[in-house]
Formats: sequence, structure tokens, C-alpha cells
Amino acid sequence: MPEFTSHPAGTPCWVDLMSPDVDASKMFYSGLFGWDADDQYDDNNNRVYVMFSLDGKAVAGLGDQPPEVGPMPAVWSTYVATDDCDATAAAVVAAGGSIMMAPMQVMAAGHMAIFVDPTGAVISVWKAGEHTGAEICNEPNTWSWNELTTSDVQGAKTFYSAAFGWSYEEMDMGEGGTYNVIAGGDHGGLGGIMARMPEMPAEVPDCWTVYFTVSDAEATLARVAELGGAIVQPVFPIEGVGFAAMAADPHGGVIGLMQPAAPQ
Repeated sequence: MPEFTSHPAGTPCWVDLMSPDVDASKMFYSGLFGWDADDQYDDNNNRVYVMFSLDGKAVAGLGDQPPEVGPMPAVWSTYVATDDCDATAAAVVAAGGSIMMAPMQVMAAGHMAIFVDPTGAVISVWKAGEHTGAEICNEPNTWSWNELTTSDVQGAKTFYSAAFGWSYEEMDMGEGGTYNVIAGGDHGGLGGIMARMPEMPAEVPDCWTVYFTVSDAEATLARVAELGGAIVQPVFPIEGVGFAAMAADPHGGVIGLMQPAAPQ
């Protein structure tokens, strides 16, 4: 099982969900992936976060949506590891992005910041303290991939290269166009960048999607429905990779599901 005690700068390191109903989201994802949920409290006994784990290892997080954002669907966020939040913020601005939340300390856990790329997609960074990021990845019922859907592929590639040092490997997906794999890691890349599909509603912004590996995508979609979620895109094959699907939790949080191809 791939376990991690740290994540190199420039690599995705953590994912979490901001939900309008934390208790309901705890039940949904614990029921879907078999996760344990540990409430985290501050010194005043206020719950500030929920840490999801599998087999005792941290896999994802969950928190309340800030009240100032108003009613909105649940949103999954991707975090990229950094050694210096301030330096990364400067690189983001220099590359044409903007700062949504300035670098801040999160108690003893670490430091974080939230940015917006030039097309409007949101990306976060994490400098590890006591919390080093995901401790299990790329296994069934754990996070395994991050994918940017963008209206400006070349602009996004240029931005993320400047901000995080990323390089890319192009894959011809036939009718699906060109898929840009973010180079690195030990599991076929750090993530992907692809053009918006014509059928995407105009009101859906450019965004990052979080994928979770599952053993059986069809069975997982059925479980999504049982738990009150919705099927966004039924299972479809990806040549040389396996099968994928898209789902939404009961509060609109969209996730990808990835069933790897059986070993040959």
C-alpha cells in the first residue's frame, strides 16, 4: 500500500471538502469509502475540521463552508505542497493568478494559501507542519488524481509551470482531444489538464476535480445513489487506464471515480 510521510514541493499533497452540512458529509463519505471520521477541536471546544482516515492513515479532510460565501454546493479542493507559501504566492501573482486567501498559519498543522489561476480555477497550497498531507494515496477508497478542466489549456499550462514548476506530457485521446499529464510521481503523473467539453454548462467554472480510486466503479456509483448522491457521468472506459465515472454527493460536491485496469 503506497504510504507517504511527506510530499515534495510542487506535488499535490492533500484534498478536502468544504460542505454546508459537515455531519451529513461525514456520513456520506464514511458510508461510501469506509472512512473513519475524527472531529478536530480548538481550545474553545469548537469543531474546526474533520480528518478522514482509512486503516488509521489520513486520507482527506472536511470543514464548514465560511459563512461569508453564502449558500453554495459542497466543493472539493486540491492542495499542492510548498516549502514557502509567501514565495509561491509571489510566483502565482507574477504568473497572472490572484490570491483568494493570503498565506496563513493553521495552528500547529502547517501553513496554507488559496489562489485563483488566470481562468478562474481555484488551487490551494500547503506547507506541512504537524500535518504532512495524505498518508495513503492511489489505493482503493483513497484519493489518486487531480484534474483541471479549463477554457484555456495553454494559458493554464504556462501558469502552473511558472507557479509550481510543472512540465507536461501530451496524450492523444482521439475524439476526447489532447490530455496533458502533469509529469512526475510514481503512478503515471501528478494529475492532468484538459479542455472544457462542449457539453459543460456555461455556469460551471473552470475547476479542479478530485478523483478517488475504487475497486468497482459500477458498485460505487450504486452506493452513491443509495446514500443520496447522484450520478453525473456513468462509467466509461479510458484506454490503457481503466474505467472512470463522475458522481456528486448530496450537497453537490463533485468527485471522480477511477477503477484501474486489471493487470495484464
